[in-house]
Amino acid sequence: MSNVEEFKEIVFDNIKHINKEGKEFWCARELMVALEYKRWDKFNDVIENAKIACQNSKNLTNDHFSHVGKMVDIGSNTKRKISDYKLSRYACYLIVQNANPRKKSVALGQTYFAIQTRRQELSEREYSSLSEDEKRFYQRDLTKKGNYSLNKTAASAGVKNFDQFHNSGYKGLYGGETANDIAKRKGLRYREDILDNMCSDELIANLFRISQTEQKLKKENIKNEKDANNTHYEVGSKIRKTIKELGGTMPEDFSTPEKSLKQLEKETKLLNEKK
Repeated sequence: MSNVEEFKEIVFDNIKHINKEGKEFWCARELMVALEYKRWDKFNDVIENAKIACQNSKNLTNDHFSHVGKMVDIGSNTKRKISDYKLSRYACYLIVQNANPRKKSVALGQTYFAIQTRRQELSEREYSSLSEDEKRFYQRDLTKKGNYSLNKTAASAGVKNFDQFHNSGYKGLYGGETANDIAKRKGLRYREDILDNMCSDELIANLFRISQTEQKLKKENIKNEKDANNTHYEVGSKIRKTIKELGGTMPEDFSTPEKSLKQLEKETKLLNEKK
């Protein structure tokens, strides 16, 4: 991943479980590790505070915090039963709100579960009914996951210089522009994420580039960095050509949104804190 925020998002996604009914949940013991707590008794205090917040919000605690026990190895072929919880997304949100805010992982978790809870609500509505900013959040979430998967495939294909690899794709799609060129054209600050500063249609074009590149790397069993970079450039170029032939808006011609998604996330968090 290109930054800590995206890495942490993948961490929280990777510890998500799906039960037989297709419902998602998180295990408290795994969430404890992701939030960098070392002692269960300390983390359990956080859970108890989150349960109180759940009750105060007129929600049934048992619907969000399901107490379970499991057996773990403690050495010498001996097992011991320990406490754990199956947590809903809302329970995780309450936990990170009650956790130690000085921990960077907690701060990232607060943003993750607040935004993801909102996105889950959005995904249950018709896409066409969403506002432009809501569409941006939805598409950005897909590009983050797509880039994470693409990076794994690219690594298997022999890629070591990921900046060069991703720039190959941008050059193809944006008529020679690198990520830095795009950032300068958009007037972004140093190391500000260009994808966080794209409209939904521009994100969709990049998502198509990402997914098609990964498929081509796998299908052609590419195993060296040069060919992987060339593949990324080729895919970007063909998508650009298709957009032009269809009379669509070229990626570099889309206007830059007034606010980045990071800025919108911060405003959402501040608004929630004032409630």
